[in-house]
Amino acid sequence: MELRPYQAQAVSGLRDALRTADSALLVMPTGAGKTVVFTEIARLATEKNKTVFVLVHRRELINQASDKLTKAGVKHGIIAAGFDRSTHSVQVCSVQTLVRRLATVTSPPDLVIIDEAHHAVAGSWEKVIQHFQNARIVGVTATPSRLDGRGLGSHFSTLVQGPYVAQLVDSGYLSPHRVFAPPLKVDLTSVKTRAGDYANDQLSEAMDRPTITGDAVDHYRRLADGLPAIAFCCSIAHATSVCFAFTAAGYRAKLVTGSMPMDERDDAISGLADGRTQVLCSVDVVSEGTDVPAVSAAILLRPTQSEALYLQQVGRILRPQPGKIAIVLDHVGSTVKHGFVDDRRIWSLDTKLKRQRKDEAAPSVRQCPKCFAAFKPQQFCPCCGHEFKVKPKRPITKEEGRLRELRREDAIERREKRKEQGKARTLPELLALARKKGYKPGWAYKIFYGRKY
Repeated sequence: MELRPYQAQAVSGLRDALRTADSALLVMPTGAGKTVVFTEIARLATEKNKTVFVLVHRRELINQASDKLTKAGVKHGIIAAGFDRSTHSVQVCSVQTLVRRLATVTSPPDLVIIDEAHHAVAGSWEKVIQHFQNARIVGVTATPSRLDGRGLGSHFSTLVQGPYVAQLVDSGYLSPHRVFAPPLKVDLTSVKTRAGDYANDQLSEAMDRPTITGDAVDHYRRLADGLPAIAFCCSIAHATSVCFAFTAAGYRAKLVTGSMPMDERDDAISGLADGRTQVLCSVDVVSEGTDVPAVSAAILLRPTQSEALYLQQVGRILRPQPGKIAIVLDHVGSTVKHGFVDDRRIWSLDTKLKRQRKDEAAPSVRQCPKCFAAFKPQQFCPCCGHEFKVKPKRPITKEEGRLRELRREDAIERREKRKEQGKARTLPELLALARKKGYKPGWAYKIFYGRKY
């Protein structure tokens, strides 16, 4: 199996890292061929008579890894429900199955390869890694970040940075894309300015709106009509509703959920490649590992705080096809919140520290406002019985609106405008800026006195 130049470089980087460390994490964009890279690592290990376990967490990923190993001429077995045991030196393992069979493993691995390695700090993965403490560890992921902020440095000592999305697009290994999203409608008058720019914490809060803007079917018809698309939905009920709307509009739409039988799920996903499915309405099924190059549109209908989830979703549609320009229909403002998918991101193995607001108690401590007792979070105060009211979750609503194309140039222009406003520190400077922009003087007074009080 021939490797692309950047894949060969990634293999070399991992091998160099393992000469001086017992673990390494490779970061490469979705669609760049992480499976190809770790397949080559496994092949090289077998040449040295090493035993290799490849850990995955979904059946689709088992099939992908097995297919790539077969094409590379690597004989292997599969440890998963429904597969016979084998004595091959390379095993593709369902982590859920392996964790139940740890006591029966007679030939522990010399090398453990973890696909989608951002899961490695959780549950079953942790148990497997701890059980094979003498093995070297290689992880691969497109997004080495977690919503809980936990870093991967506890499991990987070295980070190997692969190519960036923009580099792969320029080289023709990933498709270019266009983004259509709601106009940025947010009131920033109450957001304070720090060091010449909006305060990041308050800006983030002001822009966090759980709203789905515009009609998904209408925008698909207008901007991506007939292109194979994945609609990322919030829940089974939401996905069912979206699927019904597309079907009623005459499109070949199918629902796919984690609770569906495997054959139905596979049929729905494979239909994207041959035209049997035009719009796949998904609930947490095709965010990771789905390899369908024909998919050309992502319909984002699920608001998310997770940058990793957002990148995984959009990454599904960037696999190249001749003449392909991928379309992102971002109904929930994820691009504005997390940036363009081809922005250069500097990843780290460190835990991301969560910011605390001033005078806010640590997450593990709650203080009663009645008797001032401190205790671990719970609904009732153990000292005086005061009940803490649970704030209801804000429902996701849908509002009328039309998506417009987001361009990097526009994003840069918005940042420059914010900087210009931040540099205007006095009232005369703000009044002059208001005249320049064609605003009424009241805008300057509102900004100026909003900063002072």
